[in-house]
Amino acid sequence: MYTPHTPQDIAAMLEVIGAPSLDALSDPPAGLKIKGRLDVAPALPEADAYAHIRAMADENSAARMTSFLGAGAYRHYQPPAVPYFAFRSEFLTAYTPYQAEASQGSLQAIFEWQTYVCLLTGMDVSNASVYDGSTALVEAVIMAAQATGRRRVAISRGVHPAYRRVLATYAEGIGVEISEIPLDEAGQTKIPASLDADIAAAIVQSPNFFGAIDHVDQAASAAHATGALAVHVSAEALSLAVLKSPRELGADIAVGDAQSFGLPVGYGGPYVGFVATTKEHVRRLPGRLVGETHDVDGRKAYVLTLQGREQHIRRELASSNICTNQALCALIATIYLATVGRKGLASIACANMANARALARAIEAVPGFGLAYRAPYFNEFVVGTPVPAAELCAQLEKRSILAGMPLSRFYPELTRQLLVCATELTTQSQIDEFARALAQEGTHAVAAV
Repeated sequence: MYTPHTPQDIAAMLEVIGAPSLDALSDPPAGLKIKGRLDVAPALPEADAYAHIRAMADENSAARMTSFLGAGAYRHYQPPAVPYFAFRSEFLTAYTPYQAEASQGSLQAIFEWQTYVCLLTGMDVSNASVYDGSTALVEAVIMAAQATGRRRVAISRGVHPAYRRVLATYAEGIGVEISEIPLDEAGQTKIPASLDADIAAAIVQSPNFFGAIDHVDQAASAAHATGALAVHVSAEALSLAVLKSPRELGADIAVGDAQSFGLPVGYGGPYVGFVATTKEHVRRLPGRLVGETHDVDGRKAYVLTLQGREQHIRRELASSNICTNQALCALIATIYLATVGRKGLASIACANMANARALARAIEAVPGFGLAYRAPYFNEFVVGTPVPAAELCAQLEKRSILAGMPLSRFYPELTRQLLVCATELTTQSQIDEFARALAQEGTHAVAAV
């Protein structure tokens, strides 16, 4: 192993910090050292070890529960072909494709990811992915601030609360002020007739956190009237298969999370964010872009076309420093989209809508329960409950039902509103069981009051 430090260098550094040796830096204080032998179980044969681990995994009761959770993390079917191809060693060991001639496979996969994102959003160009939907939103705000020279954005209260928290954290550091746009009685954004002249972007999520298909087109018109950009946010990317694209609705930048495309719900991640825009803003896109060209022999080849990230250029000139490419997750999403195809994706989206409406009908038939908002929705919606939603969820969890997301977690005033979701994995028997449980627990709770 090569180390650039000479013994004299090391001695000088140790003298500065007052340590006698390099080993002393990793030597814990005497009071923290373990005395005697560790009480570690003896090694098990492989079959016994597997059985032991399987038994430990079976203690995870959440995996066996019936789930109606959504709120930015969605249960969808993953075709077996997706992990089979995505977890091949060639992809698992691949890193940043700095050397194009040795990374054609990875570059082609990223190029196809970009193509799929553009097809779904209607935009001209997409980048090679970012961490997740929340950081994708931050990137859009940075792009809008750079494009307009303004330092204030207007964001709908219907944008995912976690996304807004991440944006607030970054906005403080980059000197961007955030104004909030309220929601109306239907659960949609109450777009003002006009925006202030210092607004850089109007940001609307659709379907929004309440499940409502929102007024992106109205936000775009209001933004463009003052020279601002319109940002469309997608937390449930599957909706892009059947709803009007962000470009059709007038958005200048489309961002979101592609978790729905083959990435299982995994206790918070990893997910994969996307950022897409028009040609006008291509050089403001964060991270890197893969382009298609031809080599000297006329063969198709892939290269890093733009790479405005701090690893490649001076940090102060970088388009972003939070834009790490989620290449493996983007690959999974790409394989998923290639596997199900255009018609298959639309079919899955329609199955989500059909199951969500079956769930809504079943809930509305339960006395005391009903839809809180009447706006059109995709695969999740808000239910009004006769008792506090958090208490109801706690009781249903005892029945192995994850009833949904109590909105009071993020909106303290909404104590009796429950966000529920159905996907193509939701069955009619699960819906019937849920409705019966709501009827029983709702009746018991009301009687107790």
